[in-house]
Amino acid sequence: MDEYESLSHSKWECEYHVVFIPKCRRKVLYGSFRKHLSEVFRKLAEQEECRIEEGHLLANHVHMMISIPPKYAVSSVVGFIKGKSAIHLARVYGERKQNYASQSFWARGYFVSTVGRDEATIRAYIRSQEKEDERLYQMNLWK
Repeated sequence: MDEYESLSHSKWECEYHVVFIPKCRRKVLYGSFRKHLSEVFRKLAEQEECRIEEGHLLANHVHMMISIPPKYAVSSVVGFIKGKSAIHLARVYGERKQNYASQSFWARGYFVSTVGRDEATIRAYIRSQEKEDERLYQMNLWK
C-alpha cells in the first residue's frame, strides 16, 4: 500500500498476515469450492470495512494479507470471517437450513503477524506457498 488510509481523525496502515486451517486440517479447499470461498472472504472483509490485499487458499489452510482499520480488533475480524464463512459453507454445500452449534468448519485458532514494511516479502511468501507445499510433499514421498 503506497498511501495511508484515513478515518475521521487518523491516518493508518495496518496490514496483517493471517493463516488458519479447516478443522482437523482436512484437505477440502479444492476447485470451484476454492474460488467460491475466496469471493466469500472478500465480501465478508468488506462488511467489516477491511480489505484482503493478498490471499491464497491451499488444500488444507488459508493465507491472507488483510488490511484492518485500527478501530477493529484483529481477533474480532478473523472470528467474523471464519464464523460467517463456516455458516455460509454449511448452508450452500452442506444443505443445512439452520446453524448447529456442534458443526464447525474451521479450527479454533489462527496465526497472525503484522506486515510492517516487509509487504513485498509477505506477498511473495503467500504466493509461493503452494509450490513450497508441493516441494515438501515430494520430499516426504522418499522417506
